[in-house]
Amino acid sequence: MVSAAALATVAIAEPPQGNIDGQILHLHNQARADKQLPGLQWNADLAKAAGRWAETLAAEGRLRHSGWKERGGAGENLWIGTRGYYGPDSMVGAFINEKQDFRPGIFPKVSRTGRWEDVGHYTQIIWPDTQQVGCALARSGGVDVLVCRYWPAGNYIGSKVG
Repeated sequence: MVSAAALATVAIAEPPQGNIDGQILHLHNQARADKQLPGLQWNADLAKAAGRWAETLAAEGRLRHSGWKERGGAGENLWIGTRGYYGPDSMVGAFINEKQDFRPGIFPKVSRTGRWEDVGHYTQIIWPDTQQVGCALARSGGVDVLVCRYWPAGNYIGSKVG
């Protein structure tokens, strides 16, 4: 478990743009730029913790969120798909494509469908207070699993997102 204090003081390192981490960060920051929000910084500790959880999920072949305390209060987005078939643009793109049902407002009333769960991955990416992200991809059997962790977490009831 990574403590909140540790996340707040961790050294931030930009991943190279040519690797998957750099691509994932770029896609996140493109979505934030579309909303005139500052870009996220890559957090290697978040990525390392995300990698451990991604390995667990890939071995299980299913998705489930880790416990709030287990991830030190960080936000979390999860994706699963056929091994080797999808690239980062499709994985992160699945989160970002939720913007089609998003409407600005007070969380959780931010979805045209009436279900915040239909936009929750997207709102985590564009959450105004979020500053850092770390993601990891794990492969096992026939699946790829992407886990992204966010600091500070978003999707707080009663907070404006938009």
